[in-house]
Amino acid sequence: MQDKLKILKMTNKTFFKQVGGSHYKEMKIQPSVFINENNLQFAEGNAIKYICRHKLKGKKEDILKAIHYLEMILERDYNGL
Repeated sequence: MQDKLKILKMTNKTFFKQVGGSHYKEMKIQPSVFINENNLQFAEGNAIKYICRHKLKGKKEDILKAIHYLEMILERDYNGL
């Protein structure tokens, strides 16, 4: 219950503010909330962000960006591709 209250408290502030566009506002869970609540690193968070928004914003380019961040993770954590 405390975790749910923490998420609700966060979502009432800046997590629903979006500067430029509205591609995240229709999502049940905003990527920024998910990423922060799970303490994900930069590359993981960006991959999730681009995967979530590709149909609403960047299309193929967002998928390519997500793949790029996943490749970074492979290189960083698993010695390459």
